[in-house]
Amino acid sequence: MNARVRGIYATALTRLLLEADHTVVDASPPIRRRFDATFPAAPPDAAIETTDDRQGVGVAGDPDAVAAIRDRLVDVGIDALAWTDPTPVGTVLDGEVVETLGGGAVLELAVGSGGDSSRDETAADDAPVPDGPVEGYLPYGNVDARVETGDRVRTQVRSSAAPWESRRPELDAALRVGTGLVTLEPGSGTRVDVRDDEAARELAGMTELLGIEPPDGWRAVWGPAALDADVDDLEAGLERAVSEAERLAEAVGVGDADDRDAGGVGLLADSAETRAEPLARPNAGAWVWFGRESRFALDAVRRKVTATMPGHHRIKAGSGSASAGVDFAEAICDPDPDADFPVSAVRDAFGPTEGDRLRIEHGKPDGRLITLGEGTVTAVDDDGSITVEREMTPGGDYDGLGTRREAGDVATTSLKEGRWWYPTTYRGSDGTVKGTYVNVCTPVEVFPDAARYVDLHVDVIKHPDGTVERVDDEVLGESVAAGHVDEALAEKARSVASALENAL
Repeated sequence: MNARVRGIYATALTRLLLEADHTVVDASPPIRRRFDATFPAAPPDAAIETTDDRQGVGVAGDPDAVAAIRDRLVDVGIDALAWTDPTPVGTVLDGEVVETLGGGAVLELAVGSGGDSSRDETAADDAPVPDGPVEGYLPYGNVDARVETGDRVRTQVRSSAAPWESRRPELDAALRVGTGLVTLEPGSGTRVDVRDDEAARELAGMTELLGIEPPDGWRAVWGPAALDADVDDLEAGLERAVSEAERLAEAVGVGDADDRDAGGVGLLADSAETRAEPLARPNAGAWVWFGRESRFALDAVRRKVTATMPGHHRIKAGSGSASAGVDFAEAICDPDPDADFPVSAVRDAFGPTEGDRLRIEHGKPDGRLITLGEGTVTAVDDDGSITVEREMTPGGDYDGLGTRREAGDVATTSLKEGRWWYPTTYRGSDGTVKGTYVNVCTPVEVFPDAARYVDLHVDVIKHPDGTVERVDDEVLGESVAAGHVDEALAEKARSVASALENAL
């Protein structure tokens, strides 16, 4: 299997892939420097990219390759969780405009059951699909027509989005196939996406020498990776792209076998049939979220390759400035691999500090992310603990506690880095305790702007009269049955809940 890897986890993931006898292609310059290995410029079977928020990775490509990579990544640590991507890059599907914004339209997408109509074979994929409707975003510049609420549009996914991210998959009303080596897009001639004019002319001429013609209405676009590829890799990449374009044209219903072009998408006529599932899904996709223990496990893998400070991936996941700080620190000193994670130093440098605002980002095992609110950091301790206070809005009861939520109530949350639980105590305006709710979760990470974890359903409650109650064991069991939580993680959650019951 050939894989292309990018982002803050690239060194560790490259090591894991090489250990599994896979081939890493189109490697970045730092990866080439760190490894004593050959990295060809061949077309990848799957691409691995760090998510925009640095919390995990997305994997897209051949179904067998995606399944193999996903299975390897979830084995990294007990708190690595994975979900099937319902809209992997390249998927062609129908959608209805449900909202128009300043720069584009929001479409509710017909993702169907996850079948693949553009491949002869697909690999079994038992990873859970995020719950709820799937929406996509179509920039107005990506469609050659004015779209309004209620319009039906046939589009292709240009970039997908992790289930925990706030953005939507980006759509385009023009087809495109291929990889970073070479893609095919609507147009004529050959385009070379590199800055070197001489190399561009050479690649353009190579297209003619290879003797492989894109289908009518398509043109080849060579990417930067093609500069380092040999003739065999260029030929293999172009052959693969042409084959994908032909399958895609057939699946979408563009032209006939002898006269296909790159149309077939865009605003649908009133008489056109709307498909309830994708017309083509040439790629499979998966999202993998790394929890705190998984990030430290990836540190250990990376340390086999190059100098790696304790908490390397944990710090880098916090912010862009923190990521740059890690690179600088590792460049000028040789980190002690046995040292403790420098939680106080990280917090002093990047936050949060007393007086800062901090979100509580409550991940769910089905992939969703819910922000419980934003509070003020009122205390920061050297052991990694912080205290956050939030003013509550009145109305209704506190979940599980049965006490009224009234004006002037304050929620005090204690968050400790690396702990598998955290308590929130609710008090009235007069200081009266209305109860304490203890969330059981994956190990807490306190980033500069947000505390992050994945809720594991089972919780422990202490009522105002001192009664202790354990709740939602059955919800955890349902999550295991649905494939959202594996049994090892569920058993850890139950063990933590039992300890909390005894302690409270």
